[in-house]
Amino acid sequence: MKSHFKIYIAAYLVLMNNGQVLCMRRKNTGYQDGKYSLVAGHLDGHETARQAIIREANEEIGIRLKPESLAVVHVMHRYRPDREYIDVYVMADTWEGEIINKEPEKCDELSWHTIDRLPEPMVPEVPAALRCIQNGIFYGEFGW
Repeated sequence: MKSHFKIYIAAYLVLMNNGQVLCMRRKNTGYQDGKYSLVAGHLDGHETARQAIIREANEEIGIRLKPESLAVVHVMHRYRPDREYIDVYVMADTWEGEIINKEPEKCDELSWHTIDRLPEPMVPEVPAALRCIQNGIFYGEFGW
């Protein structure tokens, strides 16, 4: 029997505050550790990208997001030699609660940056997506 192609889906939170985006430095995750990224995670199944980012925001930084305050701002088809992804970037500029690092075993820094001055080093697909968002480009491809 032929096996079907499998694609992975991840959601990324573009959390904005006074023109800056929240970045986090990855640690002990097995993917791009030591590099900055955004609050993000795989969809667990039986959830939308918005539902996934609401869950991830609470799990990773302790905030509550409301579905009506979220906007899908970019979709990226990303290629890696071992798998392909559809990444959904969801923007929010309002939230409830205080931002705290709830997963210090996976993240060793949270910090705010403008898109024009992102921290280094970054997970490579994230600055590409943020530039697309900044330029109003809804769909992008990375790693091809």
